[in-house]
Amino acid sequence: MPASFNRRNFIKTSALTGAAVTLTHSIKAFSPAKKDKVRMGIIGAGFRSHEHMGNFLQRDDVEITAIADPQQRSVDEAMEVFKKYNRPQPVIYKNGNEDYKNLLKRDDVDAVIICSPWEWHSIQAIDAMKAGKIPGVEVCGAIKLQECWDVVNTSEKTGIPLMMMENVCYRRDVMAVLNMVRQGMFGELLHGQGGYEHDLRGVLFNDGVTAYDSGVEFGPKAYSEAQWRTEHNKNRNGELYPTHGLGPVAVMMNINKGNRMTKLSSIASKARGLHKYIVDHPKGGKDHPNAKVEFKCGDIVNTQIQCANGETILLTHDVSSPRPYNLGFRIQGTEGLWQDFGSGGKNQGHIYFQKEMNHSHRWDDTTKWLTDNDHPLWKKYGAQAEGAGHGGMDFFVDHAFIECVKRGVEFPLDVYDYASWYAITPLSEKSILEGGQVQNIPDFTRGKWNTRKQIFALNDDY
Repeated sequence: MPASFNRRNFIKTSALTGAAVTLTHSIKAFSPAKKDKVRMGIIGAGFRSHEHMGNFLQRDDVEITAIADPQQRSVDEAMEVFKKYNRPQPVIYKNGNEDYKNLLKRDDVDAVIICSPWEWHSIQAIDAMKAGKIPGVEVCGAIKLQECWDVVNTSEKTGIPLMMMENVCYRRDVMAVLNMVRQGMFGELLHGQGGYEHDLRGVLFNDGVTAYDSGVEFGPKAYSEAQWRTEHNKNRNGELYPTHGLGPVAVMMNINKGNRMTKLSSIASKARGLHKYIVDHPKGGKDHPNAKVEFKCGDIVNTQIQCANGETILLTHDVSSPRPYNLGFRIQGTEGLWQDFGSGGKNQGHIYFQKEMNHSHRWDDTTKWLTDNDHPLWKKYGAQAEGAGHGGMDFFVDHAFIECVKRGVEFPLDVYDYASWYAITPLSEKSILEGGQVQNIPDFTRGKWNTRKQIFALNDDY
């Protein structure tokens, strides 16, 4: 990565959007005492944080005491969320890139949600744990492999846990399929697929082409993800956003809890979509300065993964092409198959069970299967989750975070999930650079995956 990218300051990138102590099981105790109320800090007050804020501000057991973000626009828009729910405004830290560290010094902050741009996630998570604050970290992939180890080592050394805030693991249809997997309806799992297939061209350029200034600096019209995400597509070629597609499959395959990912290989298509978008845009054209920018990330990146128990996983990254939104899930076992087409609603996927369908070789509508096997958590909290972000799944990931902090119990998606899922990005970059060569995926649990037990969505309350 160019030095200028690594040093991109938090004012522009924040957005509108040691030796380790080896534990016998996994990170557990948040603090000796259980909590009746969680005092929260928010790092990065852009668009993504607003969903978390809304969920937290509706709870009597959460108080948001402080927010850190150096962009005034982000702060102003965040304050509108507090006004909506008639809650006291928090203390604001907006004095430059490092002011979030002053938030971490506060005695009235127990935990933080990190919603900053990708390159800040691990840095701020490590700072939070060293300060004794429990981090919940938003999704992306690592910049460098070493940062994954740094996060694990810090968590183990400090005893402070971390939650991977992967909301798609809580999508209603995904959890219904998880319920069916656990009932053995698919038989023994063989293969899973997922990805991030989402036309982001308008997001990367704020629905124009002038917000991005020839790949050197961002123009004054840039906001939200165009301030930083575009730069990743310019400078990196790999699986840049793995966790939405990987997380649900990893949970179904018990990754890091009786199973683990062992190696991967990635390949990428040529990069054409973003250049074509600029040339074809009414405000662009072949002579536009951004038409000269060389975007490195292939339009389609495929990553195949091998697991210790013999399963395979295929991830697809596709954000530069004209297409409908789809995460492309597929769960295949010795007895059945589910494929997802769409954004998680009913009638947008297909399912097949050879015994129930009498070897008909015909797909069945998913509606009845997903309804009959609705996960108990959705049955319990579905009405409460209605209206929460991303079809309600944001409610569940936030609810799990708060309940675990309050009770002082393990997170369902933990620091080892964070490290292994985030590691896919730099490993895929290395694989593509080496012509698709196989890369070993580190065992961030240091062998504990053999004995660790699955806890995701097995509690009847979170």
